[in-house]
Amino acid sequence: MTHRILLPLCLAALTLPAACTQFPALDSRATPELLASDYPAIVPVDPLLAKAEAGQVNIPQTESGLTSRVERLQARAARLRGSVLSGSEKQRLSQGLQ
Repeated sequence: MTHRILLPLCLAALTLPAACTQFPALDSRATPELLASDYPAIVPVDPLLAKAEAGQVNIPQTESGLTSRVERLQARAARLRGSVLSGSEKQRLSQGLQ
């Protein structure tokens, strides 16, 4: 029963101070030039889409670049998979473990 009363009181105690906060003065951040400027011009969408389509990715060039990068990374991974210890070091280590 006390939880039913205590929970709303705690929520109110946490929420009410947040409701009384002061908002920052955003109007003071706008310069007079900004306030006097015109709204941006509304332009048709078709020219913008044409520009976006013209700047698309060159698929063959991208594919060849990615293929060469994959080959380099696979070669690097193969080198990293190799043994770190030489034969004599492995032998010395195995003797020390026995």
